[in-house]
Amino acid sequence: MAHVPQIKIPATYMRGGTSKGVFFRLQDLPAAAQVPGAARDALLLRVIGSPDPYGKQIDGMGGATSSTSKAVIVAPSTRPGHHVDYLFGQVAIDKPFVDWSGNCGNLSAAVGSFAIASGLLDPSQVPRDGICVVRIWQANIGKTIVAHVPITDGAVQETGDFELDGVTFPAAEVQLEFLDPAAEEGEGGGAMFPTGNLVDDLEVPGVGTFRATLINAGIPTIFLEAEALGYMGTELQEAINGDAQALARFETIRAHGAVRMGLVASVEDAARRQHTPKVAFVAPPRGYTSSSGKAVQAADIDLLVRALSMGKLHHAMMGTAAVAIGTAAAIPGTLVNLAAGGGSRTAVRFGHPSGTLRVGAEATLVDGQWSVTKAIMSRSARVLMEGFVRVPGDAF
Repeated sequence: MAHVPQIKIPATYMRGGTSKGVFFRLQDLPAAAQVPGAARDALLLRVIGSPDPYGKQIDGMGGATSSTSKAVIVAPSTRPGHHVDYLFGQVAIDKPFVDWSGNCGNLSAAVGSFAIASGLLDPSQVPRDGICVVRIWQANIGKTIVAHVPITDGAVQETGDFELDGVTFPAAEVQLEFLDPAAEEGEGGGAMFPTGNLVDDLEVPGVGTFRATLINAGIPTIFLEAEALGYMGTELQEAINGDAQALARFETIRAHGAVRMGLVASVEDAARRQHTPKVAFVAPPRGYTSSSGKAVQAADIDLLVRALSMGKLHHAMMGTAAVAIGTAAAIPGTLVNLAAGGGSRTAVRFGHPSGTLRVGAEATLVDGQWSVTKAIMSRSARVLMEGFVRVPGDAF
């Protein structure tokens, strides 16, 4: 029988923050995949190597974790005041599903660099040396991200001495500003706190009732208290991911939290929305040893945070969840703020499984409603490989 040959598509494999993904220019995708729909999803699934019942993504570019099963599409912006539009797809590993419901804060750090190197910015907008400010329209959630990309000799500078816990080697620092990160369009009625409360009692039938801060900032997130779950907040991946019962409990909590936040109509619907909301648990500062063997001292952090992504404890911290952490920490009375000691603050340094991360946020109370103008953090990004990805011609 005749077999359809493979086709090749221009692509770049990049690390952004503590994630990796395959980046495409919209114009380079096959025509059928240049618009949202089944063809686009099928193409990205095949590129990444999903669905894979073995859970390894051997026949694709994915790395068999939520941090490495990602795809990005970038195009010249149709939005006034922006350089590029950025669309993020979280590709399920063992299911035929691409989740477009949220952003990836880590890969956001690579979008500006990719846009510059791919010719998506007018050369006159790129300085010979210095910082190129790239205004990015995050199309998944309808928000603006401003990336400050270092430029040397007219090209993106990728090497440097900026160290990021969860990333082995130093690189150039990329500062990100997430403007007006709260109240994502279409999420929970457009409110930062969709229930109207800083802390809710989240009832989860068969599991228990937990105090929770439900927030839409960066990405919809359910914050819980570590102690109420039987944890200390110093846990590493194996403590959670090796416990099937614990993972099932977290997924049940996530599903009920999604309903409470107005993100889905029923707990059953949450299974089709894996990327959001996130679940995280917080605790006051305590010393621990990170996954790399680095000692994290209690005096060096404001609080502990552990977060789950796509059903597993994340090895570090999702960038969008870091925005949620910074935002919640800036608002007195949330569980995140209380774990950090309470009071007013404009930045926090939190401990995660791979080390620490600092994130800042500016929050104000206006007419009884909290608003956040921006959240700021530094990441790094680097091209790992560029050229073409190949997929069977009938894969989409």
